[in-house]
Parts: sequence; C-alpha cells; structure tokens
Amino acid sequence: METKNENKTPILEVAWRKFAMYDDTSVKRTASFINLRRWIVTLGVMATLLSILTTIYPKDSAIFPAIGALILKYLLVATPILASLLAAYTNEFFSTGDWLVARAGAEEVLKDIYLYRTVLKKNPKRREWLERRLEKVQRSVYRGMNGELVMDTFKGEVPPAPRFSPGDSNSDNGFDDLIGEQYFKYRLENELNWHIRKITVKQRERTRVQLLIYTSGAVGAVLAAIGDGLTIWVALTAAFTSALLGWQQLKNLELVVRNYSKVIMELGIIADHWKNLEAEERTQTEVNRMVRGTEDILWSRNVEYIKSMQEALKDSSLDEEARLINNVIEEQREADARFRKSLTDSITGQTEEALEKVTDDLSDQFEEILGTLAEEASSDVVQAELASMREALQDFAAKMVQRFDLSNSLQKIADDYKEVTVTGETPRGVLNNLLASYPKTNDVKG
Repeated sequence: METKNENKTPILEVAWRKFAMYDDTSVKRTASFINLRRWIVTLGVMATLLSILTTIYPKDSAIFPAIGALILKYLLVATPILASLLAAYTNEFFSTGDWLVARAGAEEVLKDIYLYRTVLKKNPKRREWLERRLEKVQRSVYRGMNGELVMDTFKGEVPPAPRFSPGDSNSDNGFDDLIGEQYFKYRLENELNWHIRKITVKQRERTRVQLLIYTSGAVGAVLAAIGDGLTIWVALTAAFTSALLGWQQLKNLELVVRNYSKVIMELGIIADHWKNLEAEERTQTEVNRMVRGTEDILWSRNVEYIKSMQEALKDSSLDEEARLINNVIEEQREADARFRKSLTDSITGQTEEALEKVTDDLSDQFEEILGTLAEEASSDVVQAELASMREALQDFAAKMVQRFDLSNSLQKIADDYKEVTVTGETPRGVLNNLLASYPKTNDVKG
C-alpha cells in the first residue's frame, strides 16, 4: 500500500481527525471520571477510619495528646466535606456521560471510514456519502452533549497512534482502499485480538474485586464475633465492602465481560468463515459480507457498552454523596439573600434616622440662631448702634444734598462771569461781587 502524504484523500483526512478528536476526548474524560470516583470512594473509607481513630484515641497519651486529638478531629471534619465536594463536582460535570457520547461518535466515524475503504471503494459517490455521514455524526454528538461541544482539536498525525502506525509497512496507513485480506488483518483480526486481551484483564479485575469484597465481609464477621474492643472496627470493614461494591457496580465488569465474550464469539465465527474460503471464493461479495458483519458486531458492542455504562451511572448517582456540599451551597445562597435584605433594610433605616436627626438638628439650630438674633437686635447696645447708624446716614445725605446745591451754584457763577478775566487790573467792585456770589458751606476752613 502507498503511504505517501499526497495520496491522502481530503474527506478521509477530515474523517480521521474527527475520529481522533472524539477518541482523545473520550479517553481523557473517562480517565478523569474514574480518578474522581476513586478519590470519592477512598475518602469515604477514610472518614470511617478517622471516626474510629478519634473515638479510640487515648486522651492521656504522653506523646502529643492534645495535638493528636485535634488533628484527628480536623481530618474527620475535612474528609467528608472534601468527598462531598468532589462528588458535587463530578455530579455537575460528568453526570451526562459525555465521554460515552464521544466514544459513540468515534466508533461510528471509524465504522464509516472502513465502509468507505472497502464496500464503497468502487462507488463514485462515496465522498458525498462519507461527508453526509460525518455531518450526521457531528449533529448526534452535539445533541448528545446537550449542546456543549467542548473538545480540544486533535493536532497530531492521523490515523492516531498507537492504534495505527502509518510509517509501518505492515500496518494500516488509514487512507488506501482495502482488499479482503487487508481488512481481515487490519480490522477484524486486530479487533478480535484486542478483545481477547482486554477480556482477560477485565476478568482478572472482576475476580480481584470480588475476592476483596468476600475478604472484607469475612474480616468484619470475625471482628464482630470476637467482640470486646475490636467490634468498633466492623464499621471500617463495612465501609470498605460498601466501597468495593460501588466500584464494582460503576465499572460494570460483569456486563463488560459478557459483552466482550459475545464480540469474541461473533468475530471468531466470521474469521473462521473467511479462513475457510479458498482464494477464488474470496469474492467482493464475501468481502462485503465480512465487512458488514464485523462492523455491525463492533457497533453492537459499542451500543451495549454505552447502554450498560449509562445504567451504571444512573444507579451510582452521586446526589447522596454531594448532598452535604449542595446543602451548604443552598444555605449559603439563602443566607446571602437574607444578609443582603437585612443590609438594605439596615442602611435604609440608618439613612432615614440620620436624615431625620440632621433635619431636627438643623431646625433647632436655625430657630436658635433666629432667637439669638432677635434677642440681640432688641438689646440697648444694638439699638444705640442702629440710632448712630441712622444719624450718620442722615448727615451723609445732607452733605450730599449740600454738595449738589454747591455744584449748581458754582455752575451758575461760571455762566454769569464767563466773559470776565480775573487779572491784576480787574476792578475791585467786580471782584467783590464775584466773591459774594460763592455759596457758604459748613466745612471747616484751613
């Protein structure tokens, strides 16, 4: 097969990138969800352990008795709060199972890619068909995620490693059309071997969890039978058993093992049929039959896995674990609303009281000032000063009138003697008449 980049069909490039984006999102989100649930389970068991240690901690211990008891109490309070916080976060951002939607989108795109490269390889309209299929898948994923398509764009090489090795001549490069033998090797046989390996791992995990559950139950029974001071530790074994049962239910190992077993059986039947065919019997009809059968089985496995995981999510709801934080948040909201109302009422009341007080004070001060002014105005001193002011004003007005009359008299004298020039030769009689015409004033001479 050719592996050169120039042989990459654009629509296949788009399809592989969609697959890689959905696949990468599913893997990362699944890992985050599992880690969060693991911490929630662990903190639940730790809360029980700390409760027991707080109860049996020796109050008269010679080694840091007060500090040790205080640390245990703080841890006992903090652990369930932290577990409830993680549960609330998980319930808020992982309850929809969006990684399952991404997984479904990835598997559906992968199925369409292989149909494009095998069954439809001679069809001239296969590019339009794949484009319509990608459009349908994207809309389905969008709806499945409640309209929140939050995914990182895949920026690596496609097809993505480690599932594919484009540089390996013995591996599927992801772009060339496939004949029957190539599809059998790269798709059917590869998926069959992957499920065989995975079912072994899942079965071991399932057995290990069941053994731990049985062991924890047995230890609890022994501790209860012995009694005395060991009875209190039965609570820890019960918490551990409950955590294991919840983990087993979350991983849904029993249904996964059954689902994988069915896939192995069905793919094995198809593989046996293909191997039994002679070279001349491996026609395009047989190839199409093998491709259709394989893709239908793998898609059915995907549907069953998603359905079982959705049921597991529904059964293992985190509402109960998150109740503490949810109640605290709700109480904080109510307290905040009450505080804002009381603050508003307090500010309004204080403002009203302050305004009333200021108004009363100003009114009192104004009345006091008016009373003082009236009292001062009626005193003998003020009355004497007012009388003096009146006399001064009258005297000033009289002087102004006198000066006004003087000005008029001088103007009349000037008009009467405008033809007379006063010199050393002016007759004495004219000078005496001129001086006698000047008005008399009360101004002090000198």
